[in-house]
Amino acid sequence: MSVTTQSVPRPRVATEGAAITRMPAEERRAAGRTVRADVPLDALAECPKPTSSRDALALLEQQSAPRVPDLVPIRYGRMLASQFSYYRGAALVMAADLAGPPHTTLTVQMSGDAHVANFGFFGSPERRLVFDTNDFDETLPGPFEFDVKRLVASLEVAGRENGLSRKQRRRILRGAAARYRTAMAEFAETRDIDVWYSYIDTDAFLNDPRLDSRQRRNLARALDKARTRDSQQAFGKLTETVDGRTVIRSQPPLLVPVAELLPEVAGRDLAEQFHQLIRQYRDTLQADRRLLLERYGFVDMARKVVGVGSVGTRCWVVLLTGRDADDPLLLQIKEAEQSVHARFLGRSRFANQGERVVTGQRLMQQASDIFLGWQRTTGIDGAQRDFYVRQLLDWKGSLDTGQMRPEGLQLYGEACAWCLARAHARTGDRIAIAGYLGSSKGFDHAIADFAEAYADLNEHDHQELADAVAAGRVPAEKDV
Repeated sequence: MSVTTQSVPRPRVATEGAAITRMPAEERRAAGRTVRADVPLDALAECPKPTSSRDALALLEQQSAPRVPDLVPIRYGRMLASQFSYYRGAALVMAADLAGPPHTTLTVQMSGDAHVANFGFFGSPERRLVFDTNDFDETLPGPFEFDVKRLVASLEVAGRENGLSRKQRRRILRGAAARYRTAMAEFAETRDIDVWYSYIDTDAFLNDPRLDSRQRRNLARALDKARTRDSQQAFGKLTETVDGRTVIRSQPPLLVPVAELLPEVAGRDLAEQFHQLIRQYRDTLQADRRLLLERYGFVDMARKVVGVGSVGTRCWVVLLTGRDADDPLLLQIKEAEQSVHARFLGRSRFANQGERVVTGQRLMQQASDIFLGWQRTTGIDGAQRDFYVRQLLDWKGSLDTGQMRPEGLQLYGEACAWCLARAHARTGDRIAIAGYLGSSKGFDHAIADFAEAYADLNEHDHQELADAVAAGRVPAEKDV
């Protein structure tokens, strides 16, 4: 939070996110409490109603307009699959809904899309399996509560799909909100550098007393599986040998080699175009990682369909090899559009949207992919587009919330809330936020109330999409 008076020194602005004022901790805490005068804790429960002026479908159609037309029906098909799938794909709709009611001036680097499925396990550069948020396509500075609402509402939607009772769901919602609040209070008492070093030990999941033996075994299997999901595993799944040459396997429309999309470009021309493509990207890496990348040679490239909300954006998978054919590296080059929050909160200070994503990820994550970088390219249609680059798989794993019992979903939701609080504590004024939240359960109840109301709204929007598909207004295809 920024506080400006004649007696207060000018704030120093973070790389991307909040302005942190150099003033005594108690004054920062008091400044946070004063925000309640404009936005009381119970005001956080306010949720839009499905009125005629609120057109969720129009927002989705606007978002689909610049995307690859042939892939847009797959996006709608994935969103139709369930209410939770719809929720995942409707980040723009929720961004518009969050921008309407009163919101605080307590700015952090938001994930922008902090639903429960966007947290998981991945490998740190030190080869440690860590748990954290892992999707930053919508990252942007904004009010801290936007992320909390997105997370807790996703728990309500997931809990409904799991058939949990309202009492069970309510306990999960309040537990996640309370964990965010208490974690922020703990971070407010912590040294700056210790906030930066904090992380969740994955062994803490296994040892939590709320898990029974069956849940503990399932979690252990998920962690073991995550450690096997790397370039070597993806190499075996996504490639094949044709005429003695390793190529990316064609699986249209979800995975299409560039040779099929652009048959006029092949061989040496394709390799040269790839090197031109990543020239700017190399400069965004640290020197040691740039050296490592240069030891790999280009093999093949394909367009890949990813995610739910991202379907239709341009995404490429690139196969490289190092020492020999048994040393593969798969990079994902994903288009970065403006954050869904930009039209409501203002544009990022970064002109390149890939840089916006990468900067947000590095700020919020405890450890980021060593090949994480960005670039801007000109497509065959002459349009300039921004991209960010990372490894396709690097010990990546997640837990299936659809299979979780109440205790497991509550534990998982609280772990996600802690990670979110840690990211916000790194990038915003954690002391002011803790002051605003206070020590009562008012925040917990308000966020839980919002989550229940928003899940009702999400159910309405999902049905509206289903009706539009049935009427032929919106094209939808199931994955093949």
